[in-house]
Amino acid sequence: MAIELDHLIIPARDKIAAAQLLAELLDVRWSPTGTGPFAPVFVNNGLTIDFDTWPEPIPLTHYCFRVSQSEFDAILGRIAAKGIPYRSSVFGPVDNAVGKWNDGSIVYWNEPDGHQWEILTVSYAR
Repeated sequence: MAIELDHLIIPARDKIAAAQLLAELLDVRWSPTGTGPFAPVFVNNGLTIDFDTWPEPIPLTHYCFRVSQSEFDAILGRIAAKGIPYRSSVFGPVDNAVGKWNDGSIVYWNEPDGHQWEILTVSYAR
């Protein structure tokens, strides 16, 4: 069997709000309850992101999703519709612009707990 990532646990101040926001942006299913204390977001058939309420300070992390161009456009539309500031480069200023990388699209945003999210259409890690 190939090694596959099954789930991640993401610390949050409010696991329900964090899970709901990500699920709405990605347009995927989620639940306010799951196994253990988690609020799961079902990204796809092989990956669940479990949000868990943690005390301060919340350790900040970075998460990236590779998506098709049509999925990218739809997710970006939902980000913009919610008024979430986004940027075209990982450490750049908020410019509400799409970055270009290897003939693909890329965008970054931060959610309320400070975690950095990224969507891209062409992986730069491979």
